[in-house]
Amino acid sequence: MKCAIVRELDSLDALLRQNGQLNCSVIQGLDLSKADLDWNTLSCDGAIFLGCTFPAGVGVCELSDKGALVFPSFNGLPYHSYRSKLYSREELMDGWNPEEDLSLDKRIYDHFVTHGKTSPDIVEALAERLHDHAIDDAMTDLLEGRVEGDGHKKVVAVMGGHGTSRADKWFRKVAHLTRRLTIEGYFIASGGGPGMMEAANLGAYLAGISVEELDAVIDDLAAAPVYTSDGYVDAAQKVIDRYPTGYSSLAVPTWFYGHEPTNLFSGHVAKYFSNSIREDGLLAIAQHGIIFSPGSAGTTQEIFQDATQNHYATFENISPMVFLSKERYTKETSIWPTLNHLAEGRDYHRYLCLSDEVEEVVQFIKDHPPVPSSGMPVK
Repeated sequence: MKCAIVRELDSLDALLRQNGQLNCSVIQGLDLSKADLDWNTLSCDGAIFLGCTFPAGVGVCELSDKGALVFPSFNGLPYHSYRSKLYSREELMDGWNPEEDLSLDKRIYDHFVTHGKTSPDIVEALAERLHDHAIDDAMTDLLEGRVEGDGHKKVVAVMGGHGTSRADKWFRKVAHLTRRLTIEGYFIASGGGPGMMEAANLGAYLAGISVEELDAVIDDLAAAPVYTSDGYVDAAQKVIDRYPTGYSSLAVPTWFYGHEPTNLFSGHVAKYFSNSIREDGLLAIAQHGIIFSPGSAGTTQEIFQDATQNHYATFENISPMVFLSKERYTKETSIWPTLNHLAEGRDYHRYLCLSDEVEEVVQFIKDHPPVPSSGMPVK
């Protein structure tokens, strides 16, 4: 069967509502071993089963004869290659305690390192790629509003140094900036790690508290200033315990840098094995702008990756590029004048901003919605 429309079924309830009519459906990661289905009369021509568990007596051959394609599960892995949703803070932290890190996050990282971080065998590589494909799909569900039911999200991403101290003035500045952007209805995304990435998710998470309360939280966190400090994760957990609910944001980390802890302040975690897919994808989803806070080589790479996307309108739209810190981008480096020269005569030249001020950046992003190559604003 040639399918013009494909339905994604990632919950048992959604599947059962189809009343056995699964033609042209993708069924992802479900345990169907006890599902109330008549497998003899099941219609599944053009269906794709991704890593599902079937009842005894129902095999790949029977489903293939009905026109289905079955991708089997992988055994012995600490991660699920066909997961249907993003990770949560609680899922990744399961097993962690202040004395010893036995979290799922750490177990997956340890497996990744011991099974060929840079050169996995063919089966491990396939399992990782299928996992990252599932994360892509789950992130699309989130950003298009199907997870939280709030419509397309207006994503603003924050880039910056992973080693920045919680006591650094720019850490505080970023947290206040993302707090303000969240209040204005933007959805914050970061690379999901420590430093400026943590500041970005922290400010978004605590958008419901006052400026003074946020400053007090940052002061408390600064007692364990960098991710190698004793008590670093515990300090973040204490903030979560104090404020158990907060605003939603996205973290997009990678196990390639799994020695760095995933920050705890994002409601949704799109964690990848492939750093290149993760990095390019994070830049691509930030249609309402990217804020480049002070950082080093990694941040510089991301600046010119994003400039390339704007320069050639790779994803059809051009969107704001904000440089937070005049000192960093004009005196310590020549990135600002270099990029201005590169953008000269291009539409995205007017989408460049250099500032030290929170309110100025917020207003710039509000005044510069993404525009497609036709020049019409994106709604």
